Amino acid sequence: MQLSTRGRYAIMAMLDLASMAQLGKPVTLAMIAERQQISLSYLEQLFAKLRRGGVVGSMRGPGGGYSLPRAAHAITLAQIIDAVDEDLDLTRCGEMHAPGGPSVGKGCVHGAKCNAHDLWTALGRHMEQFMRQVTLQMVLDGNFAPQLLAPVAPSTPVRISIN
Repeated sequence: MQLSTRGRYAIMAMLDLASMAQLGKPVTLAMIAERQQISLSYLEQLFAKLRRGGVVGSMRGPGGGYSLPRAAHAITLAQIIDAVDEDLDLTRCGEMHAPGGPSVGKGCVHGAKCNAHDLWTALGRHMEQFMRQVTLQMVLDGNFAPQLLAPVAPSTPVRISIN
């Protein structure tokens, strides 16, 4: 997964905002920037997208800032990622172009699927499903993993003996 700084910072900032929501007043981007060590100008760009995406509300003027438009348990990580136009595609496929010409379709290697393409596609779907199930509140409470991840049985080491 190529979750860029944009996606990571958007989630970090939204978690900060959700944790401050209990104060009952809007939170300024300067406060989030200071607590999370994120550039204020970068946060301004992110929050413009988050507001258009409906995952934050804003209030102008003195005492203004940002707030959650709904409870933290109703906002998923996937909604945040979608709002900032983050791509969770694990494949390295992109538009392939003929030399100096038009698009010839998508491909990983020489205009075709690589040998691990289906693996990366399936893993990407699992990650997307996970992010659609995890809410801000679950992350704040630290209780998202047990419900979503099946326990893995310890593996037994494979011993190979050569006679």
